[in-house]
Parts: sequence; C-alpha cells; structure tokens
Amino acid sequence: MRFSLLDRSRTRAGRPEQQALPDSVERAVAAERLGYHRFWVAEHHTVPGIASGAPAVLLAAIGQRTDRIRLGSGGVMLPNHRPLVVAEQFLMLEALTPGRVDLGLGRSLGFTAPVREALGRVEASTEQFATEVRELRALLEGTAPLTARPVAPEPPPMFLLATGAGLDLAARLGLGVVLGGSVLHAADVAERVAAYRRAFRPHRGSAPHVTLSMDLLVADTDAEARELALSEVWAMVRSRETGAFPALEDPARLRERDLTARERDRVEKGLASAWAGTPATLRPRVERVLEATGADELLAAGATFDRSALADSDARVMELLG
Repeated sequence: MRFSLLDRSRTRAGRPEQQALPDSVERAVAAERLGYHRFWVAEHHTVPGIASGAPAVLLAAIGQRTDRIRLGSGGVMLPNHRPLVVAEQFLMLEALTPGRVDLGLGRSLGFTAPVREALGRVEASTEQFATEVRELRALLEGTAPLTARPVAPEPPPMFLLATGAGLDLAARLGLGVVLGGSVLHAADVAERVAAYRRAFRPHRGSAPHVTLSMDLLVADTDAEARELALSEVWAMVRSRETGAFPALEDPARLRERDLTARERDRVEKGLASAWAGTPATLRPRVERVLEATGADELLAAGATFDRSALADSDARVMELLG
C-alpha cells in the first residue's frame, strides 16, 4: 500500500492568506522525508479558506525544494481551462522535475455562479469533459494536430477524481481513479470499483489504479483527534450556512462559541463521520474500505488549525496499516 498526501493550502485565522502557500511547500518537504509516495495540491477559485488556485505554479515551487516525491494535482478542474494550456503547464513541470509529475483531473466548475462566469464556463456535461480529457491526453502524448511543448519522453500519467460517471469514463479511457468523500461511504462502493475494473480498457499498457482519498487525522487519543477535526468540520458547517468556505479556526475558540441547535447537530454529525482517531481506532475502518475496493493507494487529505499537530498526524498516518 502506498501512502500519499493531498494538501489544499488551507488558510488559517489570524495568519496572512499567502502564508498558506509556503506552508504547503514545507509540508511537501516533510512528506518526502517521511517516505510518502506523492504530494498533490488542489485548485479552488476565490475561496476564502483555500489559497491555491493555480496547482502548476505551486507544484513548480515544491519541485525546487524536493528531490524524489511525486508531485501532482488533486486536481486540475479541466472545464476551467483549455486543454492546450494544461498540457503546456504540465509538460513544463515534467521538464523541470523529470519523472515525478502526475496530472489529476476533476470536472467541478467554480463554487458559485459569479466564479463560473468569471472562469468562462457555466456547465460541463460528462461527454464534454470526456472530449476534453481525450484532447488533453493527445497533447501530452504528442498525437494531437498541434504539438504542445516542451515535448516529454514520457507524458505525465493522468488520473480522474471520480464518482459514478467518473468511474465509467476512467474505465473507458484507461485511467486511474481517485475516490473520496461520500463515495467511500456508499453501500455499493465495492460494486462501483469492481465495475470500473471489469470495464477498464488499457491505454498504452495502463492498468486499473484506485486511490482512496480520506481526510485522515491521527492523534494519541480519539478525543484529541476529534478536536483536530473540529476546525475542518466547522468550516463545512459554516459553508452550508453562509455559502462561503472559511479559514480554519482554533478549536479552543470554536468550543467557546454559542452555537445554534442546528449548528451543534451538524458539528456532531461531522465529527462522528470524520476519519479522525488513534491508529488503533482508525485501522479497522480504513481496512474495511481498502478491502472492499482493493485500493492501490491511500491519499491522506486531512487539515487542521494547528500545523504542528498536522505534522504529527502526517507522521502517524502510515501507522494505520501496521
């Protein structure tokens, strides 16, 4: 089992927003030292709680501070871009950090209607997305009518951030998949993954590859881990209330808030479902999903206000499977 990290460049209350980016770089350096296989970054636009809107730029900075760990996007939201531009960005990254670049692709558009309009795209059907993925792959492989440069000896491997339709598309195109969120709790997750493997059509020798993305937070006690998870859970609760995803806040300050009954209920439900606990507590939960899906890789995507606690959690994630 390979272990990797996804970092969303979360902003933190009381700190300048731009500090989230060097924080991501430092986390990547530590991840390489810990033996993680990949370090992926995200793309979000005009979100107060996330500083990373340009994965290729951040990956270039991380590449200059690391030597071995694979670098990738979780993911580039392809409907927001022209395939040629994405191809050029990731071919440049491949030239700067040879043999270390991954291209994870998603289909999500901007968070709100004004953002979608500013990005120039208000909808993207499954088939439109499929066409653009094929176009991008042809550009990376040098088989398109235009030649994206610099030409790479081997193009960066592509992965899809997938749900139901995404799994089908990944199987048709012979791509690896990344599964996370509610998909992991679905009763039929094993059937979906089995169908992906059965329908998989290899491309240039590719094989099915399943990565599970979990917001893992590991601590000495379950109570401590739940406290770490509170920062992100509260951000999700606030986003549902206000439509804006906020910066991470100190759990101690959050505990002092006078919450409404609905907010308390949502917080408790969020904490109950969080992937937070000791290695002993989390291990059986994680193993059940791994066994059901036959996953090849675990992508830890946890975040919390306390950066030292997050570093400790990163160091302990690989204890989960003994």
